[in-house]
Amino acid sequence: MAFSPRFLDDIRDRVGLVDVVGRRVKLVRKGREYGGLCPFHNEKTPSFTVNEEKGFYHCFGCGANGDVIAFVMNAEKLSFPEAVEHLAGLAGLPMPRETPEDRALEKRRAGLGEASEAACRWFAERLRAPAGKAALGYLRGRGLDDAAIARFRLGFAPDGRDGLKKALIAEGFDDAVLVEAGLLIRPEDGRPSYDRFRGRVMFPIADRKGRVVAFGGRVLEGDGPKYLNSPETPLFHKGHMLYNLDRATVAVHDGAELIVVEGYMDVIALDRAGFAGAVAPLGTALTEDQMAALWKLTPEPILCFDGDEAGGRAAAKAADRALPLLEPRRTFGFAVLPPGKDPDDLIASGGPAAMRHVLDRRQAMFDLVWNLELGQRPLDTPERRADLEKRLEERVRRIADRSVQEHYRAAFRERIWRTFRGARRPGRPGQKASGREPIPLVGGRALASAGAAPRRRQQVVLTTLLEHPALADEFGAVLGGVDFDPDLDKLLQALQKRLASDPDLDAVTLKRHLSQDGFAGLVEALCADDVMVHASFARRGGPADAARIGLEEVLALIFRARRREELRASARYTADHPDAEAEARFLAFRKDVEQGESRMFDAGDEQDGPAGDKD
Repeated sequence: MAFSPRFLDDIRDRVGLVDVVGRRVKLVRKGREYGGLCPFHNEKTPSFTVNEEKGFYHCFGCGANGDVIAFVMNAEKLSFPEAVEHLAGLAGLPMPRETPEDRALEKRRAGLGEASEAACRWFAERLRAPAGKAALGYLRGRGLDDAAIARFRLGFAPDGRDGLKKALIAEGFDDAVLVEAGLLIRPEDGRPSYDRFRGRVMFPIADRKGRVVAFGGRVLEGDGPKYLNSPETPLFHKGHMLYNLDRATVAVHDGAELIVVEGYMDVIALDRAGFAGAVAPLGTALTEDQMAALWKLTPEPILCFDGDEAGGRAAAKAADRALPLLEPRRTFGFAVLPPGKDPDDLIASGGPAAMRHVLDRRQAMFDLVWNLELGQRPLDTPERRADLEKRLEERVRRIADRSVQEHYRAAFRERIWRTFRGARRPGRPGQKASGREPIPLVGGRALASAGAAPRRRQQVVLTTLLEHPALADEFGAVLGGVDFDPDLDKLLQALQKRLASDPDLDAVTLKRHLSQDGFAGLVEALCADDVMVHASFARRGGPADAARIGLEEVLALIFRARRREELRASARYTADHPDAEAEARFLAFRKDVEQGESRMFDAGDEQDGPAGDKD
């Protein structure tokens, strides 16, 4: 059976090569590629690589290479048609039937692509003609230069009813082909067909290979929707495609961030500001197919939403749709713009640095879900807090991947305990009820001294884990957010790896294993008196609850210090960008930091925490 090139491209686009290969080969990520032992010959040293971005595998040992179809053929011992049928099933694509009608359809599709390309050229010519003066002025007013207009192949559809129709028919295109391509509208009452796009600035929409398949048009004046997209056609399915994905794919391969925004002009503005990995959905909420396309390029695309109510709803909807699809190294970051600003506005007023600031402060998926549920209703009674736990658990159960599900569950439990422990545990004798939980300084005043530098706190954390290994799993999600010094981070990874293979290791055995792994000097130093004096709660044989509380308090100090540093960075940014908007953002951030600290440190404490944290 012969398969059309477009059908085979659809399979390659929808089925991840890493997913298919990973079912047979244990792959390890190495930069932009994955590596493992070749499944096609015996080897002890990995020489087999997979490049998801290029859709290609290669073995430097035996020379095996090819795309996802070739891999299935060789690995499963299938013929080409059998491999295609297998992959079509994974992709959810019906197998084409080799009939005269199907061959005619494929030929017609080729004609639709040619018609779309011809229309793109005609629209671009009209933009430079006298009739396109207003459209060109609009684009100039939005800050676009000739290079940007040419790069995105922007054009103009004049206001007449049949300008495009006459031009393309004169080139030899059939009326029926132009209707099927979405370029013309044919009335049901039998009247002649007419141009779909009239009086609009035109944005060509390309497939993954850069072939024009559809258009979006922005009205300049008069009635009608502000933006009008091509209808669904044999070439164009808006729930599967993303604007600018072809160019963004190249940029992401070269190291750019993948950023999802709402509209055509936002994508172009980001591209001109140096953020070349920008894409946009086509008038709909982000679909599962579009999410899969994004994850093929990078494990954590950034979804960027306006900071208004509509943007909040869009972020919530995206999170709800993405939650069941999460996997290890497959999630989203959520960046929120200032109220009343879209990326185009923000860059126009604050330049690339303002956009960079928004992207750098993006939320993780976990934090977004937490904040969505936390803000739904008051949490001032045990029943309402129990309802929060129930709603979070319902969210967690929707995650299909068991590993991610368990990490979310543990992290939510940790966050709930942090947030509401003040309502569950009594205060110190003689302390006035303040509604806030005071955190006693662990290890007495010693940890609040000048000796309690950031590294010392990191050492205390690791000392506690060495003496109480069971806490490593309980605090796993929180530990991932700590920026340990390189040598301490390597020890933490080794510790977690040991416990992952044997969760029941006791402290003595764990330290012996780590010493054999090359960390003898560091383990000895962490258990020495100069560290242990700051972590008396962690001594082996002491109460596990005391170690747990002490570890949580040290981590709270670490995160508090980091928030203070972020606040100082925000203050420096505001000083360099002295405008009302930057000042408002800084004040809001400072308030957020101070409110967070008010939940951590009681107002009546004699000390304000470690001296190293003061502004």
